[in-house]
Amino acid sequence: MKITCLLMLLLAAVSIPLAAAEIDAPESRWSGTKGNDGATVNWARVSEDAIEVAQATRPQTLVALANDPASTPVPAQGVAVRPDPPAAVEQASQLKDQREKAEEQVKEEEKQRVMGVVPAFNVTYHNDAVSLSAKQKMDLAFHTTFDWATIAGAYAIAGYHEAANDLSGFSWGPKGYFERAGAAYMDAFDGTIIGNGILPSLLHQDPRFYRLGHGTVRHRMLYAMATSFVCKHDNTGKWEPNYSNVLGNIASGAISNLYYPGSNSGVGLTISTGMIQTAEGTLGAIFQEFWPDISRRYLHKDPTHGLDAAWEAEHAQGAARQAPAGDAKPDKQ
Repeated sequence: MKITCLLMLLLAAVSIPLAAAEIDAPESRWSGTKGNDGATVNWARVSEDAIEVAQATRPQTLVALANDPASTPVPAQGVAVRPDPPAAVEQASQLKDQREKAEEQVKEEEKQRVMGVVPAFNVTYHNDAVSLSAKQKMDLAFHTTFDWATIAGAYAIAGYHEAANDLSGFSWGPKGYFERAGAAYMDAFDGTIIGNGILPSLLHQDPRFYRLGHGTVRHRMLYAMATSFVCKHDNTGKWEPNYSNVLGNIASGAISNLYYPGSNSGVGLTISTGMIQTAEGTLGAIFQEFWPDISRRYLHKDPTHGLDAAWEAEHAQGAARQAPAGDAKPDKQ
């Protein structure tokens, strides 16, 4: 147990600074997208609070405009002049479009599976992924916990513990097997609902794994491991400590004392369950980071649906524009 804790602390100390350096770099994939006016727009900062503010100010804006004679256009004879919509109304419409975009991305993510089996619902391949609302976070968490693969995984874990005769507090045989399966499923359920649903909603953190998709193998591995300890904030779009994941795993370990036998419960179970879930999430992030590369090479299928190729082409064009004219190779005569 002490060795596991030390390894996790060492992992956090090494990987968090590297991930922060990658995300804050000017050429980072996650630095934002360009709007029509050329300005950088980070749609990940859009939150439901901004939508509520825009909608709340809409009636007052319309009333003020109606009572102000200077704001009322004077139509020409026989011509109906329609006043321009207020800025607040335009903002509300724009934010509504972003909410619909987030809903489309969530529906797309709910169909993502590795080899058609392992869920990848909490993975996004979009560099302009929109922040999720609290309802969308909870829906995604419940979709994961009630998925057939999650339930099947609990029974597989129970089979391993039964064969290894672990968790001796459970009985042997069919009864003990189903008890172990129930306990394994509750571990996954608690960790997902709390760490990916409730806490991210309260703390305004994005529970999804933002795949990097470029760089060296070592760099991408450290980045993936770091995402167990850092995540994006909904409002600012900046990376911060992943309190939701860490506290969610600890809370799951504490709750597990309620349904594990007395001989297996206690502080040790709380720590071990939390550390195991953190380690599982870290390994899962590493696998999800490289899965599209593996799929394209060996299965000839692209889980990103061309997003990786589009980013590489855009990055190459940007590098070509920034290169000095003298570096260009002369045309062959």
